[in-house]
Amino acid sequence: MRVQEPSDGEVANLLDVRGLNVAYGKVDALHGATLRVNAGQIVTVIGPNGAGKTTMLAAIMGQLGCSGEVNFLGRSQAGVKVERRVAAGMSLVPERRELFGTMSIEDNLLMGAYARHSQGLRDHRETMDEVFRRFPRLKERRGQLANTLSGGERAMLVLGRALMGKPRVLLLDEPSLGLAPLVVREVFRIIADLRRSGVAILLVEQNARAALQVSDHGYVLETGTIVLDGPSAALAEDPRVAATYLGGAGRH
Repeated sequence: MRVQEPSDGEVANLLDVRGLNVAYGKVDALHGATLRVNAGQIVTVIGPNGAGKTTMLAAIMGQLGCSGEVNFLGRSQAGVKVERRVAAGMSLVPERRELFGTMSIEDNLLMGAYARHSQGLRDHRETMDEVFRRFPRLKERRGQLANTLSGGERAMLVLGRALMGKPRVLLLDEPSLGLAPLVVREVFRIIADLRRSGVAILLVEQNARAALQVSDHGYVLETGTIVLDGPSAALAEDPRVAATYLGGAGRH
């Protein structure tokens, strides 16, 4: 799937987050988080359960109140509602893989094109053909109800539905969660392929090994604070990351 390339006046830095803070009552869930996703990049955020990874994605998407700066395509997102962020090209795939269970695969995909359709764009059939080329299993079962799908098929469908909106930046929350190892490998192969098609990705993952292998840059989030960042290959060789997140893998 090919997305629209940036125009000459458009910034290569698609998503720029600075000093992001989120609090639940008196509890700070995220404080001072700063990260960047450039065009053509996969950027990953790794960290333990409860570190604030999902909170970060929800705040970037506008689903949670926050302070700090979220800039998308060079524009501040302060006060911009979720629907407008989606229409501008930002899409979130949550870890829960929520689908319309009593609707078919094809109808679920069509729901992903709603924002573009509401803008008067009528390219959903062409986009669906592209999704089916990427996920042939979905094409084979296009009339099947979503609530009858396996975990791997659900993961493919939520990705496909997000792609129906032709996002510029895709926010993925734990795409490998609960999947069998063979399916996990397929999901990460698809993620790598999406980058080659022009979609930038912010990937939140507990599977640190796979996330660092597929990404260009990584951030380590612990107790709501980014404690380390750098090129993914360098992070994978860092003794602290290897010991804590990779089981002591590599030379360390």
